[in-house]
Amino acid sequence: MEYVLGADIGSGSVKLTLLAQDGRIAATAGCEYPTYYPRVGWSEQDPEDWCRAFRTALAQVLEESGADCGQITALAPDAATHTAVLLDRDRNVIRRAILWTDQRSTGEVNWLKEHCLDTIMAQTMNAPTTVWTLPQFMWLKKHEPEVWEKIDCILFAKDYLRYRLTGTIETDHIDAMGSMFYDAGRQCWSDELCAVGGIRREWLPRLCEPADFAGYVTPEAAREFGLSERTKVLVGTTDTVMEVLAAGNVQQGHSTVKLATAGRICVVTDRPLDSKFIFNYRHVVPGLWYPGTATASCAASYRWYRDAIGREPFVQLNVGAERVPAGSEGLMFHPYLNGELTPYNDPLLRGSYTGISSHHTTAHFTRATLEGVAMSLKDCMQTLEELDVKMTRLRIIGGGAKGMLWRQIVSDVLGMKLEKVRVDDSSFGTAMLAAVGTGWFGSFAEAAERCVEIESVSEPIASNCEAYEELFKKYKAIHDALAPIYGGR
Repeated sequence: MEYVLGADIGSGSVKLTLLAQDGRIAATAGCEYPTYYPRVGWSEQDPEDWCRAFRTALAQVLEESGADCGQITALAPDAATHTAVLLDRDRNVIRRAILWTDQRSTGEVNWLKEHCLDTIMAQTMNAPTTVWTLPQFMWLKKHEPEVWEKIDCILFAKDYLRYRLTGTIETDHIDAMGSMFYDAGRQCWSDELCAVGGIRREWLPRLCEPADFAGYVTPEAAREFGLSERTKVLVGTTDTVMEVLAAGNVQQGHSTVKLATAGRICVVTDRPLDSKFIFNYRHVVPGLWYPGTATASCAASYRWYRDAIGREPFVQLNVGAERVPAGSEGLMFHPYLNGELTPYNDPLLRGSYTGISSHHTTAHFTRATLEGVAMSLKDCMQTLEELDVKMTRLRIIGGGAKGMLWRQIVSDVLGMKLEKVRVDDSSFGTAMLAAVGTGWFGSFAEAAERCVEIESVSEPIASNCEAYEELFKKYKAIHDALAPIYGGR
């Protein structure tokens, strides 16, 4: 039996999916690593931690499946966009990688909006926020000149893992779009935007397609990680498009709502969408895009609530919340723990509970937290609807989607049927990418048809939909009232 391997460098762990040639998942595994917060608003990870976690998870996958490393025909990596790894001339990592959640570049973002917004929108089809690499690099050049002087090569997270496996230097066009110094129309690095950030073209890797062959595992990497030198390594791409593929969304109108650390609603289109509140990226399917919206704190809000307020396991919290009626009897939560993305692009917003009374219990706070995130996703949905985007179906993915209560709340707030796929991890999508790249499937559509399964369906409850429509009006009004207090716009 032959296998392909998908490797995801996630927000807190490496996740692997081993896919058999018949489309069956043979094994999965994961290994966590830390995120560092040296200052308020800063978020960093050590690339070496990714490699150690990959090695550990790979051993677990091989043990669980009973496979030999020589049976892995090909592998492909994915990771979150915007996470740059800086290498010196000896190809050593210079500093920890800055994550997309990092907010230190707010000043640089404001400068870009004032001086370069039209150019950035025209070339990248996206508006500057703190998640993008360009303002992060502008911050680095200003505040860490000793680091800046050592830069000889720029890779992104999944590229660094692949470099450790193959010794080759490249990235894909989709990940390059997340840098904000890539010209999406011309599909090349932008000389103009590189100049804005002081970035030298010779630092940047060559551009490839996600399913392109990068190289074979080197003898050194085979010994270090426990792989075979015969294993092909493909270029790979970003995690979100791999999640879209894992959900089987490969045609126009196919849509994805994601309940993970951040929340997203993406829809497959034949073009980018003209809005400063939309993140535009190419799909792996030729000719298609997956423009999307994002709420900054989705499952992150529920984890924070569990640890700081609920103080019980999620299962118990959900049991209590199920007894509370839709609307949490007037208690409302705004999930702006780390600012907000769509439709505000405002890092200064902060979370809040409003409408608190002596009647409210922990169960009310739990349900209000889940409803507040769903309201933020409705903000995202309305942004897409205002652009006249048609959704033919909506599939829900992410760790938060495992809870039946939260799925139902999201279905009721959005007023749409939600299909939950059995496996939705981006490493599963990346395994399918590897299968397509190695010739097992003739197209991404065929891979989705062969591998993706629907596990359950949530239908919206009419009475709850009506209650949430009224609640959403109050949700918006509260945002408008509190934004000036936090310094938001």
